[in-house]
Amino acid sequence: MRLRAKFNLVILAAFAVGFLIAAFVLNRVLIDNARDQVLQNARIMMTAANAIRKYTAQELLPLLPKEVDGKFVPETVPAYAAQKNFKDVQAAFAGYSYREPALNPTELSDHAQDWEADIISLFRNEPARQELVAERDTPNGPMLNLARPISIRDEGCLICHSTPAAAPAALTRTYGTVNGFGWKLNDTVGAQIVSLPMAVPLKLARDAYFTFVIILIATFAIIFVILNLLLHYLVIVPVKRVSAMADAVSLGDEHIEPYVKPGKDEISSLSISFNRMRESLNHAMEMIK
Repeated sequence: MRLRAKFNLVILAAFAVGFLIAAFVLNRVLIDNARDQVLQNARIMMTAANAIRKYTAQELLPLLPKEVDGKFVPETVPAYAAQKNFKDVQAAFAGYSYREPALNPTELSDHAQDWEADIISLFRNEPARQELVAERDTPNGPMLNLARPISIRDEGCLICHSTPAAAPAALTRTYGTVNGFGWKLNDTVGAQIVSLPMAVPLKLARDAYFTFVIILIATFAIIFVILNLLLHYLVIVPVKRVSAMADAVSLGDEHIEPYVKPGKDEISSLSISFNRMRESLNHAMEMIK
């Protein structure tokens, strides 16, 4: 195997190993960054929802009537206000959603789906857990879900949710006496769940990944060509000249043109040494003659 072939095989092997490692690491980094970006957006949405809940409880609740024409006013409920506001967000950004599902809600539309019930059950079984991040595959693509428990910490909540008899009459007239009761202090009854689609961030991550791969391959191709040119002109051509001289000397050619490679590298030193040896050999042969 010639020197150029050996050199190229070593370079190709080194590139293949480096390329595989770099591609694997970069793929993980880009996917993790995309996930972190979505998670950050989810936390912003969660903070906004809690701000709406707090504003409703502290600012609006004292001003709004508890009933109108004998019916309960849902706008006085912080959970209703937060979910209602995020309906507009969901209309503008497809796939984005904010829900406060419960195992036994007053409003049936807030009843937990199976996967939401699993999250609530997890919070009930692990009271110390205050946040859960989960990914879920859906027909519209992967979704990232950020969930936090809804636990009864204020006895004021039990006025509407302990027993039908203790609940406001307007509430039972509007929603009936079956759902949303039996809650107890410190129980985890539901969860705040923000859901965001991951399809777009993952696509951007994949596009960035393929762009990097193309740039990496193009960079290697340029370096590969440059290294081969350097190998050809700095090593192979001078070595061939020295080898040709050696062949001629071994065949007794005394009139071969000397060759000394310019420079101070190893090939230059080799050519100088060989010429010195050739001259010494010629001098020795003249003395013998």
